[in-house]
Amino acid sequence: MGYFMNRRTGSAFIAMLLLLLFTACSGTRRVIREPIREEGPEYLFKQLKANEVHFHDLSLKFSATLIQDKKDRSDFSGQLRILRDSLIWVSISPALGIEAIRAMITPDSVFVMNRIDKTYLATDFGYINRMINAALDYDMLQAFLIGNDFAFYEVPQFRATLDGGIYRLNTSNRNKLKKYIRRNVNVTTIPLQSIWLDPESFKITRVQVKELEVEGRKVTASYSGFTGVNGQPFATRVEIEASAEKSIDLNLEYTRAEMDAGIEFPFRIPSSYTPMGR
Repeated sequence: MGYFMNRRTGSAFIAMLLLLLFTACSGTRRVIREPIREEGPEYLFKQLKANEVHFHDLSLKFSATLIQDKKDRSDFSGQLRILRDSLIWVSISPALGIEAIRAMITPDSVFVMNRIDKTYLATDFGYINRMINAALDYDMLQAFLIGNDFAFYEVPQFRATLDGGIYRLNTSNRNKLKKYIRRNVNVTTIPLQSIWLDPESFKITRVQVKELEVEGRKVTASYSGFTGVNGQPFATRVEIEASAEKSIDLNLEYTRAEMDAGIEFPFRIPSSYTPMGR
């Protein structure tokens, strides 16, 4: 009789626990849904913009892993510096802290110095897209690196849903503002875009850009490890995946971040360097 009572009591306890968990989860879902129902996707997008990383210049130290086609792996470290909307500066050191590559990216151009071979490359921004088989512009690249929304693009009609307990904003055919379309930049429309937002911080936790007509080509970035930098939540772990015929996975871990310190962007190609390919 005692065994029967214990078993029955245990079953009742489990049933009560499940009921409490279900009620709690349902209540949480209702609370999360309220901004969508009462305010609409425009409210979520407004919160997204308010909680972006705001800076003039940004200096980052990082360690990284690059995996190509799911097999070829490279590990390296380096520095990343950004002058907002103007310049991305990168220094890469594969081993022993010796700089091997220094690059400078502007909205129109890409410059690369190979310190080991003493060669250089000066080309247009399309070089990056040819390397990763993607369709990006400078503003999109900058946003992917720091977890912000794309700058200088229209705010079209978004559709808001819940996806695994976080907000998801979807839109299609998002166009770049005409006054920001730069010479030699052909990317002016984002066919499909999805943005996932944390329901408490409204920080972007994931973003995806997808093309339907180019063999399912897409670029996805995920953000985690948020920490405070100048009083702003900043993602210290960034995973970027570009996939089409080939795939490229770049995992970045920012080990130090500094904002608005008036940093420099040293880049000068020595006269002794020869153009790459010669």
